[in-house]
Amino acid sequence: MNRVTFFLKEALRSIGRNPIPSFAALMAVLITTLVLGIFIPAVQLANGAAADVRDRIQVNVFMKTNATKADVQRVQARLQNDTPHVKSVQYVSKAQAYAEQKRQNPEAYELLGKVNPLPDTFRVTPDDARNGAAIVASLQKPGASGKATFVDSKIGSTKQSKNEAGKIVKITGAVKLSLGALGLLLIVASILLISNTIRLSLFSRRREVEVMKLVGATDSFIRWPFVLEGLILGAIGGGVAIVMLGLAKVTILNQLEGVANLISRPDMIQFGPLVALLVLASIAVAAAGSGLSLRRFLRV
Repeated sequence: MNRVTFFLKEALRSIGRNPIPSFAALMAVLITTLVLGIFIPAVQLANGAAADVRDRIQVNVFMKTNATKADVQRVQARLQNDTPHVKSVQYVSKAQAYAEQKRQNPEAYELLGKVNPLPDTFRVTPDDARNGAAIVASLQKPGASGKATFVDSKIGSTKQSKNEAGKIVKITGAVKLSLGALGLLLIVASILLISNTIRLSLFSRRREVEVMKLVGATDSFIRWPFVLEGLILGAIGGGVAIVMLGLAKVTILNQLEGVANLISRPDMIQFGPLVALLVLASIAVAAAGSGLSLRRFLRV
């Protein structure tokens, strides 16, 4: 216990001797932890939003207006059993489609009266948003004139929402790449700043280190105060960042009902595990900075 107390006192004394570098290292860890605290939920939100949009990406297969029930059943069986990359198939009759469109545009459909120009439709959900084109291709074959025709003569046309899928994939990738690059840069900066702080402490106490070595102090005995110095800076910086994130959650996010519901998704990380993860990240960054400095600059 006396040895631990000695190490802590020496670490705190070293921080007091180098307040400016220590403060810079602490702020670097604080900012890094804040970015990580925002980065992890943001990436999960982006992935969740992308997944939701991908689940809504569909390939619409429109039947011809003269298709019979037997034709509908035949095409449905082909889509469900003989078409690759199909996750699910929903049949929408022309009557159902008419009712849906009439609810959305009652005035326009009042002009049609009892005339129903809409065809029977299959809403096909692909197993992956990028496979919509493959589903469409599997429903086509080369025609006699060289122009592609459908494998079933009662299929009138197909339509896929590929632009929407492509946009959400690009946006999600850009968000993750940007935040990831920023987080990585800040982690490296934090490690280097803590390393520099420990190096300055070593330089200012080089005479003490020499004396301790001459009187028989072991390498680990000399190193531990510097290791604790880095860990203390990391813990303080990470702790302040976690408090700031907690205050932001209580005072801002919890007051916004829509955002609160969004961050309460089942696949979102909860605040408790996020805090534990950020504490581990802060300690890891501090330990890496201390280890780098001691390895390069401590010669005992």
